[in-house]
Amino acid sequence: MPNLLEQLKTHSTIVADTGDFASIKEYQPQDATTNPSLIFKAAGMQEYREVVDGVIARVKADSGSREEFLAEAMDNLFVAFGVEILKIVPGRVSTEVDARLSFDVRGAVDKARTLIDLYEQSGVDRERVLIKLSSTWEGILAAKILAKENIRCNMTLLFSFAQAVACAEAEVQLISPFVGRIMDWYKQHEGKDGYAPQDDPGVHSVTRIYNYYKKHGFSTEIMGASFRNAGEVLELAGCDLLTISPTLLQELQEGSGTVERKLDPKAALQQGEERMFLDEKTFRWMLNEDQMATEKLSEGIRLFAADAVKLERMILEKSA
Repeated sequence: MPNLLEQLKTHSTIVADTGDFASIKEYQPQDATTNPSLIFKAAGMQEYREVVDGVIARVKADSGSREEFLAEAMDNLFVAFGVEILKIVPGRVSTEVDARLSFDVRGAVDKARTLIDLYEQSGVDRERVLIKLSSTWEGILAAKILAKENIRCNMTLLFSFAQAVACAEAEVQLISPFVGRIMDWYKQHEGKDGYAPQDDPGVHSVTRIYNYYKKHGFSTEIMGASFRNAGEVLELAGCDLLTISPTLLQELQEGSGTVERKLDPKAALQQGEERMFLDEKTFRWMLNEDQMATEKLSEGIRLFAADAVKLERMILEKSA
């Protein structure tokens, strides 16, 4: 019988949540996702020293001020990892816009254009790149602008139904609702050690979004993300895409049993909620009323921003 990972691939598109080329080669996903935390981790690994040093040397030769050097080095480093990843995966790579631009529509749009330009200069078609943006109101507006330029976006740090609805109305390419971080919040606030997969609050959140999207015919793809255990992953079998860490990919590859499809577009027609239409005022109010989503969105932006700063420090040290 096929292992759990092989069976899961028949229900959902599998995406590797890592910047480690070796892991991507081993598990043969369709796509791969990166973020500042993953790139920071990979950039510190000895096997990728040549990639990092090459970017720094190339950028340093024509950089201006310290700020210009750092911005250019960060952009080129993210794209360099993305280009290498695309030599391995047949599909797409997700590359994240600096989280410090989460509330800056113009800044996010300009950064996305810069990243796409760098990919195209490296011979990569924009069809193979997803630009990751925070699912703030400003991030969603930026994605809507970029879609008109054929720049596809992956909306990250998504924790609430309001964020998902707004993304669908903006006709973004893909959303990445965070499963494990939702569970983390509820464990802390409800004083629980954990949840059975079918009772997991993060699983419930993605299931609700999936049913709503499929009932109303939204084309936006749904990619479950930020998993804490294999049970969460298997409970969302059938979700459009699932982005999974190497640790859990290994567990699934070594696991045996039967994978049952949990999410199905036909069943969603009977379960999804009525259509909603959100303006900015309603979006902000709904997000504000969701304590978990408000806190996790804010925390996620701070954590990604902090790792971007760590990566900048690493670049400065290596360039000294």
